[in-house]
Amino acid sequence: MSTPPIPEFSDAEVAELRERYRAERERRVRPDGAAQYRRAEGGFGYYAEDPYAEEITREPLDDRVDAIVLGGGFGGLCAAARLRQRGVERIRIVEKGGDFGGTWYWNRYPGIHCDIESYVYLPLLEEVGYVPRWKYSPGEEIRQHARAIGRTFDLYCDACFQTGVTELRWDDGEWVVRTDRGDAMRATYVVVSNGTLDHPKLPGIPGIETFRGHTFHTSRWDYGYTGGGPDGGLTGLADKRVAIIGTGATAIQVVPHVARDARELLVFQRTPSSVDVRDNRPTDPEWAASLQPGWHARRRENFQAAVTGQPVEDDLVDDAWTASAPVLGKIISTDARADRDADEWERAEELLDFAKMNRLRARVEQVVDDPATAELLKPWYRYGCKRPTFSDEYLTAFNRDTVTLVDTADSGGVERFTETGLVVGGREYEVDCVIFATGFEVGKSDVMTGRLPVHGRDGTRLLDVWRDRGVRTLHGFTSNGFPNLFHLGPLQNAPSVNYAHVLDEQAIHVAEVVAEARRRGVKTVEPTADAEIEWVETITASSPDRAWFDAECTPGYYNNEGSARPRITFAAGPAAFQRLLREWRSGDGINDVLGDAG
Repeated sequence: MSTPPIPEFSDAEVAELRERYRAERERRVRPDGAAQYRRAEGGFGYYAEDPYAEEITREPLDDRVDAIVLGGGFGGLCAAARLRQRGVERIRIVEKGGDFGGTWYWNRYPGIHCDIESYVYLPLLEEVGYVPRWKYSPGEEIRQHARAIGRTFDLYCDACFQTGVTELRWDDGEWVVRTDRGDAMRATYVVVSNGTLDHPKLPGIPGIETFRGHTFHTSRWDYGYTGGGPDGGLTGLADKRVAIIGTGATAIQVVPHVARDARELLVFQRTPSSVDVRDNRPTDPEWAASLQPGWHARRRENFQAAVTGQPVEDDLVDDAWTASAPVLGKIISTDARADRDADEWERAEELLDFAKMNRLRARVEQVVDDPATAELLKPWYRYGCKRPTFSDEYLTAFNRDTVTLVDTADSGGVERFTETGLVVGGREYEVDCVIFATGFEVGKSDVMTGRLPVHGRDGTRLLDVWRDRGVRTLHGFTSNGFPNLFHLGPLQNAPSVNYAHVLDEQAIHVAEVVAEARRRGVKTVEPTADAEIEWVETITASSPDRAWFDAECTPGYYNNEGSARPRITFAAGPAAFQRLLREWRSGDGINDVLGDAG
């Protein structure tokens, strides 16, 4: 690919920026790291309940289906849809929520939108026959699209909602799936796609249980208290003094609505997000009418190529994501610059990063009226340290007289709760309501944490094997000793910023492997131990070294709150990984997972 013009910085300017980034990081690092958070459950506040559905009752199931998919988000829906396309008949999705949608089922806070263009983010658009109404879809449109996938592929007929899986056990050639409703369902295949963004987390602030005001997490937005809906109109806050804790991607969308409607809003910030231009707009009906078959796959592949720095004739998405491609290398692996000297590109990328962040800091100065507030809102870190955000309304919210930014960096966050408010820097801020925009546990699936025990051949526990030998899979999907079990997600493959695209490609792969096994009359899909070890060695040896970068970043979920852990991914990036899977399926590699027929 052509190299973008490298901006010029003097050695003194580089040293100054590096030192500022380091100093800002040190202000925020806490010795407890990720342990500063706790799961939002156990009867505290409004968290464990499902506010969107009435509790259902049913008799336990002990039937048999062809495939059980754990999780009704886009990963599970894509897996079920692709299996259906390849001729699998009885497919059951088991989902904790009251309907399909996954994170888009739970998250319905005001202002919720996807930050990836809808025409590349929403899966199965052509199959469903839908063109999104907005360039960046609001949450309700996304949730309804998830439901439309369920209807299109007849996935409601066997679905089990409001059901949590408690155990997977291989028994006599099939999986027994036990749930918290007493089910003991059997299936030939199981696909695990119950996500890593379904467990809300709270900051472990002392005294949190003693607060007498109202509290809720953004993933369980309490419209009964605030009034209004996802489009705003939070009339219930008109006489309330509201605190929002957190300034990540969720808060970027929530703050403008609460700022408009609350009597007073206090935003408690540890680290400011980088906030780029959003420029959302309705879909052009003439453009939508002009789309030709295959447009969706072409567009999302074009986006994937653009954000990973691959050459594209025409940037079809043309937004802040694709414009930032030269500085996304620490977020997305890519082989686009394999022909460049590594040290030379590292230096060039840092200079491009400095220029990008300078522009974003300048945007804060241009938009925010109060210089002191503007200074607090400036992000002082490399672009790839935190998930980028995009908004045309967040920064302007701080120009309201009723909105106050409370910086908590030097206090290590909010120090404690009182019965009537929060304490930062020894000062108490009295509030009526606290909204936690503190996100989810990331990268901690129920399988990886042991919350969902998986017992394979001879009763062997999957987590025990991984603890003894290290995590072992083939391509991130399957493991030796655990036949017909597939994992979807970021495990030992190649992630991207458009996670829905990644999940759909993974679903296609699983469905094709299952279809080939059925065509051959093969009863089990299971990698050989050698194939599994070879894959682990391949990605371990080639994974980019990001530990030094994470160690210099301000703490956040990307670097495990400052105590970075290795990110083992396929170094060449998502497009190359998807090509590898296609070639593997069409070649001899697939024989490594298909046993004898009969």
